Amino acid sequence: MSDSHEQPRDTARSSEHSQAEDEAERRKRSGESAAHARIANQASWVDQQVRVAMTKGEFDDLPGAGKPIADLGTEHDPDWWIKRLVEREQIAVLPPSVALRKEDAELDDRLDTLAFEGDVRRELEDFNERVIRARYSLSPGPPLVTMPRDVDAALDAWRERRTARLDAQRAALAAARPAPRRRWWQRRRG
Repeated sequence: MSDSHEQPRDTARSSEHSQAEDEAERRKRSGESAAHARIANQASWVDQQVRVAMTKGEFDDLPGAGKPIADLGTEHDPDWWIKRLVEREQIAVLPPSVALRKEDAELDDRLDTLAFEGDVRRELEDFNERVIRARYSLSPGPPLVTMPRDVDAALDAWRERRTARLDAQRAALAAARPAPRRRWWQRRRG
C-alpha cells in the first residue's frame, strides 16, 4: 500500500518539474526572459543616461534654471490649459455685442482685402445675418448698437476705394519707372 501512495506523489512531482522546465524552455525560446530583464534594468539604464548627461553639462543653462516653478503651490484648476492658451495666443473672448461692434469697425479693411464683388457681397450678407441674429437673442453684456450694413451702399464704397487704390498703384509704378533712354540716333545735335 505504501508503494501505491508514493507512486502518485512521484508522478506529480515529476510532472510539476517537467512543466517548470517546459515553461523555462518556452520563455527562453520566445525571448520573454530577455524582455523581462530589459524592462527590469530600464530604470537603472535611464538613471545612468541622466548621470552621463549631467556630467557632460547638458542640463546647464536650461530656460527657467534657478527660477521658481510657475503656479507651484496654487490650488488645482482643471481649466489651467485653457487659461494658458488664452494668455499665450492672446485670445479675447468678448460678449457678442462688443465683438460685432469691433468687427463692424474693422469690416471695411477686411473688405478691401477681397478682390471680387461676389466675395464682398457674401461677407456683407454674412455680417448682416449675424447682427440680426444677435438682435433677436438675449446675450450677456452691453446692448447691441451695431446696425446691419446696406449691402449696395457698402459695395459702392468698396468699388470707390478699390478704384482709388488701383489708381494710386498705377501712379506709383509710373513714378518708379525710369524715363526711357534715348538711343544715339535719336539724340539731337546742337
